[in-house]
Amino acid sequence: MKIPLYQLDAFSAKPFAGNPAAVCPLDEWLEDETLQRIAAENNLSETAFFVGRDDGYHLRWFTPAAEVDLCGHATLASAWVILNLLDGGEDEVSFETRSGELGVARGDDGFLVMDFPSKPAEPREAPRALIEGLGAEPVETLAADRDYLIVYETEDDVRKLKPDFLRLRGLDRLGIIVSAPGTGSDFVSRFFAPSVGVPEDPVTGSAHCTLVPFWADRLDRGDGWLEARQISARGGRLRCRDRGSRVTIGGQAALYLTGSIEI
Repeated sequence: MKIPLYQLDAFSAKPFAGNPAAVCPLDEWLEDETLQRIAAENNLSETAFFVGRDDGYHLRWFTPAAEVDLCGHATLASAWVILNLLDGGEDEVSFETRSGELGVARGDDGFLVMDFPSKPAEPREAPRALIEGLGAEPVETLAADRDYLIVYETEDDVRKLKPDFLRLRGLDRLGIIVSAPGTGSDFVSRFFAPSVGVPEDPVTGSAHCTLVPFWADRLDRGDGWLEARQISARGGRLRCRDRGSRVTIGGQAALYLTGSIEI
């Protein structure tokens, strides 16, 4: 059996930056074990699989170690493949996912704009393993339903973190978002998810479901646009907006590879 494979760098206008994602269109669903093995073989932070339906697509995301409930960069990459290669001429696409209905539409300047659920965080006392794993005391610690949000004073504080991923693996949240005000953007972040096989994710769209409501409130920006940067080694840029129960997350994507998988 041959399965089409596309690899894109999401949240970047050109290859070799942003977050790599594999995208595999399917005619019908394969066994979950097979999907997980493909994701492990691809060894990217996420592999997206989708199957067409009458009014859109059913979309799932797998890290090398587990299926996840929400992924931004692989959704962006999947939408790019559909809108530019499979359904050319369409301006938007709808995905049925484990996080509900997600829409992606063409925006300005080559951006694709995603409609995602808001996942605000609440203040919480930091577990000792979290602080020891990050290696630096934060200004604030908050928690959303999926991730911790750890706030530092400066962009440089975030950039200099050297986490102990073994210490962070046993926490009661999937991921750890670290963030601070930005110098060339409204805010910066990094994202660590060693519990699902992703020590540091290059650019994490889903983390902005938590970051956007936090910084929109902290910067008193209401529903205005926010410029965000994820300052991993590869780096990426996002345009975001808080819309109450939903957030808008925009980014570009660059096609790196096309091929097929033989199984």
